[in-house]
Amino acid sequence: MTAKNMTTDNKSIVQRALTALVATGDADALAPLLSDDFIHHRPDSSSTKAEWLAAVGAALIPLAGMQVEIGHVLADGDHVVMRSRRWLPGAEPGIVVVDIWRLDDGLIAEAWEIIEPVSQAAAHLTWWEPAER
Repeated sequence: MTAKNMTTDNKSIVQRALTALVATGDADALAPLLSDDFIHHRPDSSSTKAEWLAAVGAALIPLAGMQVEIGHVLADGDHVVMRSRRWLPGAEPGIVVVDIWRLDDGLIAEAWEIIEPVSQAAAHLTWWEPAER
């Protein structure tokens, strides 16, 4: 398989995973797309495939009716980066999520994510402002 085909296939796998999750509301729809040794990384912890699927399943109960708008899907070799905005019914302005996925042999092997509530975005930019002199 050429590098271009692998990149295109990897983007398709990641998009299919998110589409399956949102369409079914069932974390088990992701299971066939994850490798057996899948690891989900967060700044505070990491989880296995079973732990992550259980956490996603529990989170989906209050998230029923969530809408997802995919803004970017970028791929380079075995990595795919996706930026999306997500809304709950009646909840504004929602969250922005950046997911980084590493694929191996057609399955998602690792994932990282950054989640930011849109309403708190300005507060998170204080580090960017120049210090007063």
